[in-house]
Amino acid sequence: MSRLGNLGARLYRGEVGYDFIGNRKIWYGISILITITAIVGLAVSGLNMGIEFKGGAVFTTPKTSVSVDKAEELASTSSGHQAIVQKLGNGGLRIQITEVDTSKSDEIKGELSKGLSVPAEKIAADLVGPSWGEQIANKAWTGLGVFMVLVVIYLAIAFEWRMAIAALVALIHDITITVGVYALVGFEVTPGTVIGLLTILGYSLYDTVVVFDSLKEGTKGITKQTRWTYSEIANRSINGTLVRSINTTVVALLPVAGLLFIGGGVLGAGMLNDISLALFVGLAAGAYSSIFIATPLVADLKERDPQMKALKKRILAKRAAAAAKGESSEAEQADEDFPEDVAPAGAVVGQRQEPPRGHGRTPGKRR
Repeated sequence: MSRLGNLGARLYRGEVGYDFIGNRKIWYGISILITITAIVGLAVSGLNMGIEFKGGAVFTTPKTSVSVDKAEELASTSSGHQAIVQKLGNGGLRIQITEVDTSKSDEIKGELSKGLSVPAEKIAADLVGPSWGEQIANKAWTGLGVFMVLVVIYLAIAFEWRMAIAALVALIHDITITVGVYALVGFEVTPGTVIGLLTILGYSLYDTVVVFDSLKEGTKGITKQTRWTYSEIANRSINGTLVRSINTTVVALLPVAGLLFIGGGVLGAGMLNDISLALFVGLAAGAYSSIFIATPLVADLKERDPQMKALKKRILAKRAAAAAKGESSEAEQADEDFPEDVAPAGAVVGQRQEPPRGHGRTPGKRR
């Protein structure tokens, strides 16, 4: 078994664990800092909306020896707006300029003809109105709103309302960070970006539901025992699904990273960046939020429940009494009517201590 697989098995069995819930204030602080940075970037820089949203002109030229950089400089100078130039497979250029009307388009076409040494009649000019992109965006935001309402209703029915709220907070967290990254790096926002943004929500929710399902199973009959608190079992649920979350996230990120860094970065297929950046950032943020935000938030909300408060009080009192007697609380509680496999791995970091040999066994019955 690989080292990662062995670690996953030990995490699942509760032999080792990491205290995600106990350190939740650190994760909350990190997320608040990242979210504020994203919001500031969005407020200061704004989003670089593509031609589909702003409207403009797209010029397609025949084969030319002029470089992309020179053509971009020429198009930007003649139009007064930042131009995006891409090399086509036939050696021609695709020049995209936002916020250009018909009269300005004819003027730019003439300047490009002179600068690129290409006859004006061989340059194709297409005007794009902003209404199409706006319609797509408005329908996408409407779909997003309906999606979130349905998610909250489903999770509230399938699990409970606290988990629905936590999942909703995690989704908003992922969207804010992804949109903020677009504002900070200045990548163009196109309909492809909107599609990518909506796609990551499904993945983010899936990863969160996996942990919630484990948590739901682990907390069945929790009030009938005095061994573990809700937060400790929540910690076990995160640890038990940690390696699975890492594996699925890495596998999902690899092809997206290929599109973003190889296709868009090295090979220069810039149009791939429109959707791949949203997918890359969203997948990473979704995996992070399911582990560090959603489940700790559920534990926080659940610990406010009177039943959980009373349970925690009984457990702490029992542990204090055991400590006063110099007994191992874990061994003392081993006979509780509660499944053994719900032992909270997150209660310790590192090797889990085993109870003393022979403790709690009836003399003479040992074989």
